[in-house]
Amino acid sequence: MQPSSLRLNYSFITEKDIDDLYQLDQDPAVMKYLNGGKPTTMEEKHTVFLPRMAKYANKEKGWGLWKVNIKESGEFIGWILVRPMHFFNDEADTEWHNLELGWRFKQSSWGKGYATEAANALVEQIALMPEYTHISAIALKENVGSIGVMEKLGMTFVKEYMHNDPLGDIPAVYYERRL
Repeated sequence: MQPSSLRLNYSFITEKDIDDLYQLDQDPAVMKYLNGGKPTTMEEKHTVFLPRMAKYANKEKGWGLWKVNIKESGEFIGWILVRPMHFFNDEADTEWHNLELGWRFKQSSWGKGYATEAANALVEQIALMPEYTHISAIALKENVGSIGVMEKLGMTFVKEYMHNDPLGDIPAVYYERRL
């Protein structure tokens, strides 16, 4: 899978991208709806984030984090997550027909349509693979920016629920779209 779009470049994230991942998490505004605004430490990146990412990363299937850079400047602005929905809990779609999308972008890139453009580039690639029937995303209901991206991707509200995750359960809204 190799996503492409008009303004952005994409590459599959590996542990070599740790510095970009760390820097992104240093902005409290970026982290607001993830952990209340607390910057992630480099130790947390190495001991929690990278091992967790390694459990689902599979470039051939498109599962993992996709680094997003602006074509014109080469600037790293964020990433898009693709993995089976509910990968880390007992509700897992064991046949992996439903892929979860997620995103994290630098505050300087907000409001420019980059998250929607990047997520849509991944959705276009996912839609070419017949084994996937749905795309989904979750967010805190207060995260209107992420919910806006979900809606622009054609996802619709399914439910408000307690999302279970080994890192901590969160009250979330769940959006989904059939491919």
